Amino acid sequence: MTDETRYRTVLSRVTGRFSEARTWQGLQGVSGTPTTAGAIVQQDGRSLPNPYGWKERIGRILWQCAYLGMYRFVPRTFNWWHRFVLRAFGARVGQGVTLWPSAEIYFPWRLDLDDFCVIGPRVRLYSLGTIVIGKHSVVSQYSHICAGTHDYTNLTMPLIRSRVEIGHGCWICTEAFVGPSVRIGDRSVVGARAVVVSDLPQDMVCAGNPCRPIKPRVMQA
Repeated sequence: MTDETRYRTVLSRVTGRFSEARTWQGLQGVSGTPTTAGAIVQQDGRSLPNPYGWKERIGRILWQCAYLGMYRFVPRTFNWWHRFVLRAFGARVGQGVTLWPSAEIYFPWRLDLDDFCVIGPRVRLYSLGTIVIGKHSVVSQYSHICAGTHDYTNLTMPLIRSRVEIGHGCWICTEAFVGPSVRIGDRSVVGARAVVVSDLPQDMVCAGNPCRPIKPRVMQA
């Protein structure tokens, strides 16, 4: 489908008042090249195929039922049960992983938790794509790990799934946001309420919005 055809289709569906000729004319810039100035952005997904297959949609429904019925309200003392339920839904969960049951997990089958990592209370693991958390890493309360976004350069805002990797021995401090396609190097610290939108090197203390390396993480025996 050409750009012209796509613009005509999207805008004629949304407005229903303009002819195709006038719609395309309204999208022409001074030089005659297409521009989105004044265009209507259709962000509700109605013009696109559902990005989730039927198996994934059914899996999501089953997971929501299991989360509310047999996961969320089970005390953290029974963490072995939380690990069991996640594994039953396809997550890779290593030895000794600690999970606060209030943590929100979108697609457990896209989760890879290595040995002895900790997922704190009210953490949001928005696993539209794969989220990998390394050994002995800690994700503190209210942090948000986001493995999905949208193509904002497209009028229909299609979904983009991405991979997020947090290395071994990292600490993601409270209320930090880790965005799509980010990789955090081993043993790095991400400060409270930091916004991570690009890769971070290993063995560094990082903070800010956008998050940047501040100083080396010096480990003492």
